[in-house]
Amino acid sequence: MAYLKKLFSPIMWMLQLIQNNFKAMIFLLLLFLIFVPDSEQTLTPNNLQQINLFGPIMEVTEVVEQIEKARLNDGIKGVLLVVDSPGGAVAPSVEVAYAIKRLTKAKPVVVYARGTIASGSYYASIWASEIIVNPGSMVGSIGVVMQGADLSGIMDTLGIKTQSVQAGKYKQVGATDRAWADYEVDELNKVINGTYKMFTKDVADARKLDIKDVDKFANAHIFTALQAKEVGLVDALGVSYDAKVRVLKLSGVTHPIWNKEDKIDKIMKKLSATTAITLHTYFPSLVLK
Repeated sequence: MAYLKKLFSPIMWMLQLIQNNFKAMIFLLLLFLIFVPDSEQTLTPNNLQQINLFGPIMEVTEVVEQIEKARLNDGIKGVLLVVDSPGGAVAPSVEVAYAIKRLTKAKPVVVYARGTIASGSYYASIWASEIIVNPGSMVGSIGVVMQGADLSGIMDTLGIKTQSVQAGKYKQVGATDRAWADYEVDELNKVINGTYKMFTKDVADARKLDIKDVDKFANAHIFTALQAKEVGLVDALGVSYDAKVRVLKLSGVTHPIWNKEDKIDKIMKKLSATTAITLHTYFPSLVLK
């Protein structure tokens, strides 16, 4: 018995060590998975860059930084901007658009719309060398909107009144505690129409369209991929494979090395996907099939 105990003592010691330091070992394993290269290719600098623009466009600091780094990196010969976004705020969309404009002057940029490229996300993409969209994509919605609720009915029911002190006739334009006066609507229309004019002019300039045809390619029309091509908003229909092939051709790269997705981001996406599946199991949502 003593002999067997002595024989298996190293194994028992190892099991005890694992049991006592389980959390620490899991942490070390995660560090190993994050920082150890997947292959020898990981050690080779990439010569092509994929940048993603997904979801509502509100905060674009990280995306713009990626675009600028790609522009300044002489080793990057071409960029693929993958877009799937319904749009967003005006200023961030313009920020990305002009970052892409600067980048295109230095190296080819292909935009690939994998789902939706509309409103602000289309604005962000207009200065690319080419725009390729998935045949099932929704394109366009070139327009501007500003909206707010009139909560005066609910406030009256609840007995709530607002009060304020302000200087300037238009200081409370857009207030939600009452219906907007005609002069306030006129003031908002001034902003909306000015922004729309800027949007459509940039689209026409970037895509070499006649601004006289603005009602055909803009006016908040929503297009299928094929319809968008017919009015000149996109260059071609295809899938991600086609978009990458186009980047290769425009950049002249013969031995492509694409950037690898950050391992921490990959782990977080997997966790997010697991959470989404769990939520969908208990709270089903309406989807198109």
